Amino acid sequence: MALQQEIPGIQVHPAGPLKIRSGEAVLAGTLFVPRGAPRAIVVMNSATGVPQRYYRAFATWLAEDKGVAVLTYDYRDFGDSARHPMSVSKATMTDWGVHDQQAARDCAAAMFPDLPLWVIGHSLGGFMLPFQRGQGRIAGLITVASGPVHLDDHPWWYRPAARFLWSRTVRAIATMRGYLPGRALRLGADVPLGVYRQWRRWCVTHGGVTVDAGGAVPYPDWTAFDGQARIVAVADDPMVPPAAVWRLMQFYPEARKSQAVLHPASYGLSRIGHIGAFAKPSRAAWPDIVGPVFDT
Repeated sequence: MALQQEIPGIQVHPAGPLKIRSGEAVLAGTLFVPRGAPRAIVVMNSATGVPQRYYRAFATWLAEDKGVAVLTYDYRDFGDSARHPMSVSKATMTDWGVHDQQAARDCAAAMFPDLPLWVIGHSLGGFMLPFQRGQGRIAGLITVASGPVHLDDHPWWYRPAARFLWSRTVRAIATMRGYLPGRALRLGADVPLGVYRQWRRWCVTHGGVTVDAGGAVPYPDWTAFDGQARIVAVADDPMVPPAAVWRLMQFYPEARKSQAVLHPASYGLSRIGHIGAFAKPSRAAWPDIVGPVFDT
């Protein structure tokens, strides 16, 4: 956890790298703080296979323009949290989506116990909250391109790529290598074998993550979160299309929900897709991601 220093009336946490304990794993995190006293603390949960450094520009904008502190981090055995060759990793999607997200949120809450706690979740980062503890501490949730998606949800032109990702061929290669060699196969980032296998099961089985409830993942508490929830879809996202995003609203029945759709042309962009919402070229869309929640 970050070192702390005291100044009159305000507890200040220096920006920069910090370590987060998640069971036996140690996660690499980065804390972004505004110049003045922060009005909230935000935990940024990454998408599968997306390193925390990708969110640096967005986190900096939140701190500088919205006056909130932001904690980014990498899941175990990935990005800056990698300690060993990925082929020896035992990490699963449950580790990333339940244990590591919980650990980061607990760390943020401990550092800023008196501030409203918000979670911004990209893809995987947005739909695992019901399987975690302490949801009542969370003031609000913003999800982007997140939802329970199945192969049948993808547009027809994207389905061949999705089927290849989950194919016997790729499964065999991943088993042989001991991890998914996403970069070599031009499928994205490398991820641990256990993450890939569980990710695949959730995407090819109707019911998604809920098929593991009570087994590989805890039983969910669907009603524990009753804060604000802003559910954001991306119009040209083929991986988690808007229809799949809207199903996420069923995960948070007690939340005070609002919806938004990002259309690339509205921001002078030719595309945003599944990953691009937090990239620097999409900066014009960032106010629509967070909405008015940090303006008061």
